[in-house]
Amino acid sequence: MDWTRYRFRSLWALPAPPARVYEALERAEDYPRWWRQVREVTPVDGTTGVIRVRSFLPYDLTFTAREVRRDAAAGVLEIAMTGDLDGWARWTVTADGSGTLARYDQVVRVDKPLLRRLAVPGRPVFRLNHRLMMRAGRRGLTAYLEAV
Repeated sequence: MDWTRYRFRSLWALPAPPARVYEALERAEDYPRWWRQVREVTPVDGTTGVIRVRSFLPYDLTFTAREVRRDAAAGVLEIAMTGDLDGWARWTVTADGSGTLARYDQVVRVDKPLLRRLAVPGRPVFRLNHRLMMRAGRRGLTAYLEAV
């Protein structure tokens, strides 16, 4: 088993229509406004940006995100990631009653040297860190959607 590889899935039930959720998720440069762990998004061009995140553990992860798919009709946003994380992430937005279900899938390999060295003993803590970051993101997006 490669202890530096991770597969994550998060499901966010959100109190807004799919089009509003999709619109918020496609504007990555606004993530720091509602997701405190996304510290900085620096656009490079129309389809690429550099993202810096930091959750509860005392380290930053910086990666370049390149748009792979933007399909509003299907509710899909997908990026390829390189840098401290190498892999891909995808949002899939679907109607769920009067609200929306936003599904986040991510498959990455950690390339940050410190995290690679701590891969085996740190894995449960790194997974918890990701879960806490995603929980905060769901709460932040919910508040953002209710305020707008």
